[in-house]
Amino acid sequence: MSDSAVQHALNVKRRHEAELLRKANVVAVGVGFRTRGGQPTTEVCIVVSVRVKQPPSKLKRSDLLPAVIEGVPVDVVETGAIRAL
Repeated sequence: MSDSAVQHALNVKRRHEAELLRKANVVAVGVGFRTRGGQPTTEVCIVVSVRVKQPPSKLKRSDLLPAVIEGVPVDVVETGAIRAL
């Protein structure tokens, strides 16, 4: 992981965050490390948190999340609802 990879991911996230948050089921957008098989990796990605992970066939086309945005991988993580106290 390099500082430039993190900075690039942060810049891409800032440009696309509002668009991603408008999609059904999305509760948060951040930058972090991809998780594969339940284990964190060192791959920097945009982390999109959703209430419930659903198969693409259950989503409207407009609510599908991209696998990559401007060269940065997207990792979809089920978190449930997020509420402020």
